[in-house]
Amino acid sequence: MRMFKMSIGVAGLLGSAVVLSFSVSSAQPDEKRATQPDVRKTESFSPFVDQDGIISLPKNYRNRWAHLGDWAIAKKEGEPVYQFHTVYTQPDVVEEYKKTGKFPDGAVLVKEIRHANVKKLNTGQAAWSTDIDHWFVMIKDHKGRFKDNPNWGKGWGWGLFEAKDPAKNVSTNYRRDCIGCHLPVKKTDWVYVYGYPDLQSKLGLESPERPSPDLQPPDLQPNDE
Repeated sequence: MRMFKMSIGVAGLLGSAVVLSFSVSSAQPDEKRATQPDVRKTESFSPFVDQDGIISLPKNYRNRWAHLGDWAIAKKEGEPVYQFHTVYTQPDVVEEYKKTGKFPDGAVLVKEIRHANVKKLNTGQAAWSTDIDHWFVMIKDHKGRFKDNPNWGKGWGWGLFEAKDPAKNVSTNYRRDCIGCHLPVKKTDWVYVYGYPDLQSKLGLESPERPSPDLQPPDLQPNDE
């Protein structure tokens, strides 16, 4: 069994959840493959967005994309981990962010949410991920292409997909379904960049395991939109 060194930070991803940030993830069995909806694509912008701004869940991201980082989620401090959040993006997005400190137009972030098992093993108290519950998807849009689509705003397209039907984006309005968890990281383009080692160099962090106190998320401000 592989062991991982963890660093703790409160990220506000799920309200008052306690978050443990990992710089390495272990391989899991292939996820239930998402099917792409039969829609016309705007290939010049993104293969995961149709002409009306309808977002689809990328396929095979675990095998082909860059792994950015992991979050282990507990509902309260001192309680066991109950979810793992693992984040992926295209390899060229990582390279572009390292050069510019910005997400390029069309960049896609996929956050995979899995249930967790917790058990005391010979090596200590352990937690590992199991089956997928849902996914979050963000697609960077520098041009404000879909002003009339309520799942687009703040420079991003926002998607939420459930494991029972991964072809359907169940988010109906990003302000209600998505943005609340991202308010603490408004200054880093609504993304928890400090949890992703490959992106941290542009933030001036001393170490991937010890983010600067200035980069820790502030208390959630519900009206900060």
